Amino acid sequence: MPWLQEKLNTISSVIWGEYLLIPLLAIVGIYLTIGLHAIPWRKIPLAFQTLWHGRKTSPGNKGDISPFQALMTALSATIGTGNIAGVATAIYFGGPGAIFWMWIIALFGMATKYAEAVLAVSYRETDALGNYVGGPMYYIRNGLGENWRWMAWSFAFFAMIAAFGIGNMVQSNSVADVIHSSFNIPTWITGLIMATLASLVIIGGVKRIAQVASKLVPFMASIYIVSALVIILLNIDKLPAAFLLIISSAFTGSAASGGFLGASIWMAVRWGFARGIFSNEAGLGSAPIAHAAAQTNDPVKQGMVAMLGTFIDTLVLCSLTAFVIIITGAWDSGLKGAPMSSLAFSTGLYGYGSYVVSFGLVLFAFTTILGWSYYGERCASYLFGTIIIIYYRLLWIIAIFIGAVIKLELVWTFADVFNGLMALPNLLALLLLSPIVFSKTRHYFNNKNSTWSLTRNK
Repeated sequence: MPWLQEKLNTISSVIWGEYLLIPLLAIVGIYLTIGLHAIPWRKIPLAFQTLWHGRKTSPGNKGDISPFQALMTALSATIGTGNIAGVATAIYFGGPGAIFWMWIIALFGMATKYAEAVLAVSYRETDALGNYVGGPMYYIRNGLGENWRWMAWSFAFFAMIAAFGIGNMVQSNSVADVIHSSFNIPTWITGLIMATLASLVIIGGVKRIAQVASKLVPFMASIYIVSALVIILLNIDKLPAAFLLIISSAFTGSAASGGFLGASIWMAVRWGFARGIFSNEAGLGSAPIAHAAAQTNDPVKQGMVAMLGTFIDTLVLCSLTAFVIIITGAWDSGLKGAPMSSLAFSTGLYGYGSYVVSFGLVLFAFTTILGWSYYGERCASYLFGTIIIIYYRLLWIIAIFIGAVIKLELVWTFADVFNGLMALPNLLALLLLSPIVFSKTRHYFNNKNSTWSLTRNK
C-alpha cells in the first residue's frame, strides 16, 4: 500500500519535525530541569545509592515489585535496537555531531523521566485484580480531573497501538533478520521460538517480567559494556580525536568523506534528538507505567531511580556504541543501522565483535518485547478493564511471530507516528502537573536535609 506508506511518512515528518515534538520534548526537559534546580544532575550519586537500597522488596511499602526491579523492567523496554542500530542510524544521517545532541536531550530527559515517575507513584491506583497500576493515563485523569479524561484515554489508546510497533514487531523482525544473516536460520523458526519464550514470561504478569528483567538486563548490559570498553582501551589514543569530532560536527555539520555523504547541523540535531528519544523514551510516557508498580511510599525516591534509566541507556550504552563506531572508522563506511555497528565491533575485536552485536541485539530486543508487553497490557486494561488482559497477551504473542516473518517498512512508520501521538498528551500533562513535582521534590529534600542535620548534631 504505497499510498498509506506515503501518508504515514508525511504525518511522521510533521510530528517528529522541527516545529512539533522535538522542540516540545526539549522545552519540557529544559523547563523541568530548571524548575527542579538541576536535581537530576546533582543527585546522581544519591540516586544510585537509592537504587542500591531498593534491590529487594519491602513488605512495609505499597507496590508489587522492588524499586530495582521497576527500573530493570523499564530498562528492559528501553534498552533495545536503539542502543545498537539507532545510534548507527543517527550517525549515518546526522554525522558524528548527532551524538552530542543525543547527549543533550538525554541530560534534560533525566528530568522528564524523574517527573514521570514522581507523578506515576503519586497518582497510582489498584486495579480489580489488586495490582498497582499507574502511568500517564492515571496521572492525567487523577491529577488534572475529569475534564481531562479524554487526554488520558488518548494516551492509553495511542500507547496500546504503538506497543505493537516499537515494542513487538519491530523487535522480533530485527532478531529474526540478525539470526538469519548470522546463522541462516529461517525467520519463522526464530519467530516461533521468541513467541514461545515470551509467552512463558508474559503469562506471569509484571512480577514474572520484573524477575526475568532483573537478571537479563544487568547480564546483557555488562557484556556489551565490557566489549565496548575493551575496544576503546585498545584504541585509547584515538578517543580524544573521536570526542573532538563529535563536538565540532555538532556545530559545523559533517563534511562528506569515505562512504559518508555529509550532514548539516540541523540533521545532526534532528537525528540526535530523535534517536536519543527513541532509545531512552524520556517523555513518551512508557517508563512510568513500570515505576508505578514499585514498592515505595515516596514518589521522589522512585523518581530518582527512574532518572537513572536515561543515564544508563543513553549516556552510557549509546555513548559506548558511538565511540566504538567512530574510533574504528565504521562511521563513514557507507553502512547504516546494525550493519554499521557490527562492522565497528568486528573491526575492534578482530572479527569476534559481530557476535557481541548479534547477541546484544537478540537479548536487547527480547527484553524490549517483555517490557512493552506490560506497557501495552496496562493501557489496554485502562481502556477496557482487566478482562482484556488475557486476550491482549494472546494477540501480543501472535504479533511476535508475525513481525519476524513479514516486511516491516509500514510498521516502522506506524510506530513512529503513534510514538509521537502518545508523547503529546504526556508532555502536556507534565507541564500542567509540574508544580506538583516541584512541591514534592522540595518537601522531600527539605525534610531530608533537616534529618541529616539532626543526625549530624547527635
